[in-house]
Amino acid sequence: MELREEAHEQEAARRAELWSAQLRAEALFDAVLRGGLIRAGVLESELSEEIQALAEAEFGVERHWHRRIVRAGANTLTSFRDNPTERRIQADDIVYIDLGPVFGEWEADYGRSYVLGRDPHKRRLVRDIEAAFARGKALYEARPELTAGELYDYAAELAAAGGWRFGAPTAGHIIDRFPHARSPARHETIRSGNPLLLRQPSSDGQPRHWILEIHFVDRARGFGGFHEELLTIRGPRP
Repeated sequence: MELREEAHEQEAARRAELWSAQLRAEALFDAVLRGGLIRAGVLESELSEEIQALAEAEFGVERHWHRRIVRAGANTLTSFRDNPTERRIQADDIVYIDLGPVFGEWEADYGRSYVLGRDPHKRRLVRDIEAAFARGKALYEARPELTAGELYDYAAELAAAGGWRFGAPTAGHIIDRFPHARSPARHETIRSGNPLLLRQPSSDGQPRHWILEIHFVDRARGFGGFHEELLTIRGPRP
């Protein structure tokens, strides 16, 4: 009984740390937005460096568990593993940011998309990826037997229903105390055909915690959008 209680307390503390890291990532993104950093005229790399300077100065972030991603315009069609030619942000662009800041010993993985102009298609895309994330999380919470492959296929179906395409071969991965594997094993990614139950514990008996990534694209119009955060935890907010 004592061992079970100890394990329960450890898992509760782990969930609290992961949720706290996400809240701090949200605050970082809010600070980027309030500071007017996402703007026309700067290179993607310049915006990335400005974000890192802000993260270090205001949030004490000295390391990221994966490289910082800032994509604009046509580069929003590309996914994490791509290395597109750098672009200067334009006045009517959609921009997505994907950061993996480490807060203390805990990882966050957070991504958002922003529309600089008034293009209605781009604005609808951002609304649709936010709604798709919410629906994917609701499916996870409603179906304890849900597999990684089923969740990917569901996200791809949501993209098609909105007139988009899913833009990446994966829709998420595990996350944990830093440093977890920078390249998760294939079975620890949300991809089509993966039979792994999302709630299946890892080899050490601990529950797996997942990030859900939604990447919808419109190749004809030349843009995409990205949204990611914790799938497995829904915690309190300040």
